[in-house]
Amino acid sequence: MPTRSQDVIVIGAGIVGGSIAWRLAQAGAAVTLVDAGALGGEASWAGAGMLAPGGEFVTRSRWAQFALESMALYPAFVEELESETGLRIDYRCCGAVEIARTDAEWQDLLGRRAAQSELGIRSEVTDGRLFYPDDALVDPRDVTRALRRACENREVHIREQTRVLSVRVTAERADVETSGGMLSGSAAVLAAGAWSGAIPVFGPGGPLAIPASFPVRGHLLGYALEPGSLGPILRHGHTYVMQRSSGFTIAGTSSEQVGFNRELDPQIIDEIRARGEELEPRLRKAAEPIAWLGFRPATEHFEPVIGRLGDTCLWLAYGHYRNGILLAPATAGRVAGEIADL
Repeated sequence: MPTRSQDVIVIGAGIVGGSIAWRLAQAGAAVTLVDAGALGGEASWAGAGMLAPGGEFVTRSRWAQFALESMALYPAFVEELESETGLRIDYRCCGAVEIARTDAEWQDLLGRRAAQSELGIRSEVTDGRLFYPDDALVDPRDVTRALRRACENREVHIREQTRVLSVRVTAERADVETSGGMLSGSAAVLAAGAWSGAIPVFGPGGPLAIPASFPVRGHLLGYALEPGSLGPILRHGHTYVMQRSSGFTIAGTSSEQVGFNRELDPQIIDEIRARGEELEPRLRKAAEPIAWLGFRPATEHFEPVIGRLGDTCLWLAYGHYRNGILLAPATAGRVAGEIADL
């Protein structure tokens, strides 16, 4: 692992970049964490926080296995963050219920259950519904708040409102040009979410190709309900309703490829509201919900890009799409571990 006299520069201060910076600092690296906005201010801030392999993965793949490994890390990840910072993180293994409204949908769920059982994803048939006892939720805003304090406690230099203009790397050195000046280190990590692919990367011989990234916008609605009034996460198709410990209840979501358009779409909000209130009728009696949106970071094949770029000292950690919150612990462990082997 790099000593305190060697720097590692982490580009992107969402839950993935923040977790990587924390793990590197724990192991003794001198880390600079850079973000064009605020720490945890984009996709991590917007995410609902479902930790739900049962709702995401059906077929065996390296990323399905990676997600299950990250899910298994979550309880200890949260406990360690809380212990280091003294901050509480809203994390609960509450389970999730998948609802079918037609016989065809039910048969699809049973088929999914059979395939997922081979992956080790548990589910139970209960009252004509499919129940996933191991699905959980976490408040990503709590996690990023704790990551900020954990990084500060370990002397990570956090540089917000600092745009990365380019990255130049060799096998042993990374020079990161930013709007606030040049940063240099023995390694760098590109974890800037949907913005990652737009950052020019150069090697000794010129430009280096990295996988393209793009945003997939998603709208969410938040309702104020009584704490404990909703049990497991409810899901039907692309609609879900989940409740945090405070009673704040989230209904989602949408999926639009419209670039970085931050304008809320009233029609999409109305559609989510109708779907969410059909799934959980108690939402109809709640006060007017609030709406927000975020940009999921996607790649061409909607799979994450995690690992070293060739023989350079640059690591890539982006493209987690809908599972950035879920995959953060395992991504941080893999990237920090590989840098430790330099």
